[in-house]
Amino acid sequence: MARVLVVDDDHTVREVVVSYLRAHEHEVVEAADGETALRTMREAPADLVVLDLMLPGIDGLEVCRRLRETGAVPIIMLTALGAETDRVVGLEHGADDYVTKPFSPRELALRVDSVLRRTGDLTQAVPEVLTDGDLVVDSARHLATRGGAELALTAREFDLLRFLLAHPGTAFSRDDLLQQVWGWSIGDRSTVTVHVRRLREKIERDPTRPERLLTVWGVGYRWEAQEMSTG
Repeated sequence: MARVLVVDDDHTVREVVVSYLRAHEHEVVEAADGETALRTMREAPADLVVLDLMLPGIDGLEVCRRLRETGAVPIIMLTALGAETDRVVGLEHGADDYVTKPFSPRELALRVDSVLRRTGDLTQAVPEVLTDGDLVVDSARHLATRGGAELALTAREFDLLRFLLAHPGTAFSRDDLLQQVWGWSIGDRSTVTVHVRRLREKIERDPTRPERLLTVWGVGYRWEAQEMSTG
């Protein structure tokens, strides 16, 4: 059972979402605006946040940004009308997943379960600590460092980095990464594109000339190991 914070100014939406999540045996708390959501997270942090993009006062993007300043809690963003711009902006602000309104409450509940499994899963086949040059990924501590400095990664960025480090030299399509990293049989490929770009900004000396996370034209992406070892 996980503690989930549902943030939406529409009482009916909150009521339905809360009902489904409780049916999935989660502890659920609610907030109708961004300020309440941030206060709730300070006082009693949740394991995952379902966050509406359009909120009165402090909007969803700003709430997401502030949460990212203080931790890596998984965030599922609720966006209206399926606008690609909204989805990409949400991912760029650190959201781990998104669901488009109107949405199926059952789908949202399954997405919540999927994200929680991903962030809590430590696959035994992958070494607990992966090292590539000055880059270290520690799965048990959910910590990634470069040159000894901690990297501020979202849960999804951490999962992507960990997967790529564990499979150096192998080219993966965006569909491969959607399924193997995040467990999606279908999904928006722009999710991968956005997270690759964000990850490059944090791990590459020059994100415009990547040396580690390479584009394989016509295929997808490949991790070019600098100095691979495990421990």
